[in-house]
Formats: sequence, C-alpha cells, structure tokens
Amino acid sequence: MGICCSKGKEELEDVEGFPWKHDAFFHEQLWSAGVSMHTKQGWKGANQDAMTTCQDFAGHKGQIFCGVFDGHGPLGREVARHVRDVLPMKLSSSLARKTEQHPSRNTDKETLDKSDCTSLNDTSNEKQLLSTWKNIFVKTFEDVDEDLRQHSGIDCICSGTTAVTVVRQGDHLIIANLGDSRAVLCTRDIKDRPIPVQLTTDLKPDLPSEAERILNCKGRVFAMDDEPDVPRMWLPDQDAPGLAMARAFGDFCLKSHGLICTPEVYYRKLSEKDDFLVLATDGTFV
Repeated sequence: MGICCSKGKEELEDVEGFPWKHDAFFHEQLWSAGVSMHTKQGWKGANQDAMTTCQDFAGHKGQIFCGVFDGHGPLGREVARHVRDVLPMKLSSSLARKTEQHPSRNTDKETLDKSDCTSLNDTSNEKQLLSTWKNIFVKTFEDVDEDLRQHSGIDCICSGTTAVTVVRQGDHLIIANLGDSRAVLCTRDIKDRPIPVQLTTDLKPDLPSEAERILNCKGRVFAMDDEPDVPRMWLPDQDAPGLAMARAFGDFCLKSHGLICTPEVYYRKLSEKDDFLVLATDGTFV
C-alpha cells in the first residue's frame, strides 16, 4: 500500500473505507495535481493499512499533507483508521493555533514564541523550519497516542499502527516517521536517470539506539528461530507480543518497556531533479 502510486480514478471510487472516495475535490483537484493512492490485500489476511491526503492543508494554499498507516495486532485495522482520521485534524488544529496566536502571548506550553510563529511562514531558515515542525509533529503524535489510550471503543493493549507522514510546503518536505513504513523519493542523477533516495530510517528494534532504550526499560529484543532476519520486541517475562518495530501508536503493553510514539522528523529541500515521492508500508514489493 502506498501514496503516489498509479491507480485509475474509477478504481479508487470502489475502495472501501476511504472517506475521500466520493469527494469531488479529491478527484478534480488532487488527481490533476498528481496525488494518487493504492492498496491491495496481501497473503497474511485482512488488510489493516490506511492512508489519507489533504490539499491546502491547515488552510495554507498549496500545502499538502499525506500519510500512510500500517496497522498490526487484533484491532490494527481500527487503530490505523482512527489515527488516519485524527492525526491530520490534530496537526491542522495545532498549526492553526500557532499561526493565529499573538506572538507576544505565552500563556501555556502550547503557545509558540515569536520565532516559532515566524518560522512556519519564513522558509528561508531551513534549520529553524525543521525545528519548529519537529516540535509540532512530536506533540501531535503524543496527543494522538494519548487519545488512543483513552479511547473506550478500541482495545490498544496489543494493537497499534505505524505512521509515515509528510507535509509539502512549497519546495520543502517535512517527513515524520513512526515505525517501519518508508518514504522514498525518486530523483535523477547527473545522467538524468531515475534513482531512489530513502528519506526515512526503518525504526526496527535491533537498531543500536532503539535496542539500548528497550533494554534499559527491561524490554527484550530477539528474532524467533523461524524468522531469524526479523528482530522483534518482547515483554520482560513473556514471549509476547513480538512487535517488529520500536516505535508505534498504541501497543500499550510495551509502552513501559521501551516502545515510544515519538516520530523521527526529516527535512528535504526539493529540486528540479526530484520527480515524485512514495510513502509505503513494509508490505510493498518492487
């Protein structure tokens, strides 16, 4: 499953579970702008993935938000769809508050100072732009995770979802990644040949920094004998649940043992050599 893969308009209208499928704006505007989606059930069982895209995001003309969410566990499908619906709204609301608040007011921790407000609109300072977006993404992801924790209709003890999201602001890409889905950019080399550039890191439990955190929290990391190439995250005293990523929404049985919902945030300045961006789950094969 992924965003920016080719699929016909008539096929998209038959995809179950996407709130935009009857949205004329999506088909008339987003499609012509070159945004497309595709998902297909694999051999493991029910498709628990979800995805979304928003044009003129947070009220900013030309700003685009895209996200892909890979659910896992007994209620992974419900978790992925909940995050798909809630995350863009919370992120958009957060951005709206930041830009509307008076710069001199600093009444609570959600209020950005003058430099934060300026950096959302002044994209000349790339370092400041990334810092501000990182703060916004991290807090929004934490809010969404807490929303899941308190959700009475979805049991997230052993169910969760990854997330790879991107905001395009002019020629700036800001990517927030949680888990092992991936953002890959197609660009061109000096001979004008298309080449892939991976923009995110797969946050697997055996990455040294991730494993150190998990082990410090009494979690365990190892691969099963029948899957020697798939390191998983386990409870201190049980061979469960065997999570194949080190960061995720939900999965609250592991949140005290090293699993976190803090995204890694990346920045890319687009150039004329960049053709398109693909957001995809780990079930996508080329």
